[in-house]
Amino acid sequence: MATAAPKGVLGRMMMRKSVAQVQEETRTSELKRTLGPWNLVFLGIGCIIGAGIFVRTGNAAALHAGPAVLISYAIAGIVCAFAGLCYAELASTLPVSGSAYTYSYTTIGEFAAWVMGALLLLEYGLAASVVAVGWSGYMVSLLGDIGINIPVELTGPTGHHLMKDGAEVLVNGAPVVFTFNLPAFLVCAALALLLCIGVSESAKFNNAIVAIKVTVLVAFILVGGFIILKDLGSYTQNWDPFIPAPTGKDGEFGWSGILRAASIVFFAYIGFEAVSTAGQEAKNPGKDMPFGIIGSLLACTVIYILVSIVMTLIVPYTSLNVPDPVAVAVDAFGPEWAWFAKTIKIGAIIGLTSVILVLMYGQTRIFYTMARDGLLPRVFATVHQKFRTPWINTLLVGVIVAFAAGFFDINSLGDMTSVGTLAAFAVVCLSVIWLRRTHPDIPRGYRVPLYPIVPAAGILSCLWLITTVPWYVLVIFFWYTLAMVVLYFLYGMRNSELGKGGYGKGEGDFPLFPEDAPLDESGEPTVRP
Repeated sequence: MATAAPKGVLGRMMMRKSVAQVQEETRTSELKRTLGPWNLVFLGIGCIIGAGIFVRTGNAAALHAGPAVLISYAIAGIVCAFAGLCYAELASTLPVSGSAYTYSYTTIGEFAAWVMGALLLLEYGLAASVVAVGWSGYMVSLLGDIGINIPVELTGPTGHHLMKDGAEVLVNGAPVVFTFNLPAFLVCAALALLLCIGVSESAKFNNAIVAIKVTVLVAFILVGGFIILKDLGSYTQNWDPFIPAPTGKDGEFGWSGILRAASIVFFAYIGFEAVSTAGQEAKNPGKDMPFGIIGSLLACTVIYILVSIVMTLIVPYTSLNVPDPVAVAVDAFGPEWAWFAKTIKIGAIIGLTSVILVLMYGQTRIFYTMARDGLLPRVFATVHQKFRTPWINTLLVGVIVAFAAGFFDINSLGDMTSVGTLAAFAVVCLSVIWLRRTHPDIPRGYRVPLYPIVPAAGILSCLWLITTVPWYVLVIFFWYTLAMVVLYFLYGMRNSELGKGGYGKGEGDFPLFPEDAPLDESGEPTVRP
């Protein structure tokens, strides 16, 4: 049933796209439905693997949890499962492009969608920077194996010191200070230009990349496990103690360190919600999308725990505070495995390259959708006449991601990404509750089990993990969010297409009968032809 047009600032902030509008968009979509359940599982694995296991595991183990980082992975996986079940319900109910941004716009309203867009900049944009820093670590290591050495000052975050085994590296009695991470900057710039030209992605290509990444990790697990089992006694000492004694500082080892590490390795799960962006291309979204989301999440959790077991047994956890922990571990296999180490690093580089590309691609499309909705300047929706890509916003994303990767350290970038993602997941869980209350009768291909316990647990667990990150990260996050809120009132609210009555312009024009539209003089909902 239609409602009157909202009045006042609060009513304006809660204007939302109608469920009917979003579902009509799905019905009239011109995208071809070619993705089955296993394609969606591979899509999820493709974005998840590489966005964390190759990069942040070492930091979590070396600085916070020690070998017990595998417990941290289990905790983060459980938190993700709560959010994943909520994503599955929303994806089966509103199977459209735009993911969490569209979900928020449809359920809670425009202001929530704006905030979600700001959070997704942290989840996609900064995540791409973190992965680029990891890519740089593996590339520098591989080039060093073949005798090509990049000046060490150009391989790390500005102002930070080169560390090895937890101690500063001294040259002629002075610490080595990084100036700039050149490889990370260059890979982001190159991929931004590639996205401007246009990248034709297919399920077969993605499946090939997934196969490479999964093969690399499985090979690492099998070979590492073989080496460990041959001389188990000498390696188990790296697990003594399994949970290092707390240092007295919150978040450094002990159980507080395990919980702190859970917020770090949570980064490794970023990407499973990418399955929800394929809603208009799934053969049977009601059944296939929940399968794809939960299936990819479970598969990656098992792989992550096995990799962390091998990694912390093969080398002391104190040596893993590097952007390329898998490279450090595989180098410890011994000289007879040098060829294998190079193969692992090449596979990691290929996988990380694809993840950077996917994350940057996702960020540009979020900006594009927000610009078409009027929440960002229209220039961000400008499409290149020849390449048919949103080239201006792609260049901007490339600049942001490249400079973040070039100048900032991986821990700060990763923590900001985790906080933004956790907050976004909490909003998604809230959206499930909101939609159940406001639209209880709409068709749902999948329903969250144990409602409302699961979405409530998702909200609480996400907020709980946020509290484990360093205080300075939360302060930065607060000011960032405040700036985005101010920007909404200065620009977004004034230029929103929905606020102007332009229903449907966010995703294209189509016939519409929105239940949330204003009523005309006869009491019927207004429609836009």
